[in-house]
Amino acid sequence: MSDESITLSVTDNASPTDAARVLQGLKTYNEAAAGRAFDRRDLTVLAHDADGTLLGGLTGYTQWEWLYIDHLWVAEDGRRGGLGSRLLDAAEAESRLRGCRWSRLYTYDFQAPGFYPKRGYEVWSEMEGYPEGHKQIWFRKTLE
Repeated sequence: MSDESITLSVTDNASPTDAARVLQGLKTYNEAAAGRAFDRRDLTVLAHDADGTLLGGLTGYTQWEWLYIDHLWVAEDGRRGGLGSRLLDAAEAESRLRGCRWSRLYTYDFQAPGFYPKRGYEVWSEMEGYPEGHKQIWFRKTLE
């Protein structure tokens, strides 16, 4: 295949079909290379009040014995009341049921870096200057 026959497109809104094909291609490659099933499953934990208002949530996924936490958010008026811990506990409990042995996530120095060590997480990497003037902090935890 020559370079002239290849067209690149850049978008912030890929079609669901194209996104699924990219994931399937990666899944097929990873299974062959790793010698094990690509067992990724999305995981979401949501907290609503009696009126149905969203108070907080956690999103991520499990794969290859790891819980990957992408987002953890608690509404401003619900912070420091234990809801973040409840969301994290629920995600960790579900991930254990799925066979996970570890968890990983990142946060920023302006978010809640003090929260995670209280929950048993340890820093394993920091990236200075992301965003400028701040740092991104990576945490991990053994779930067993």
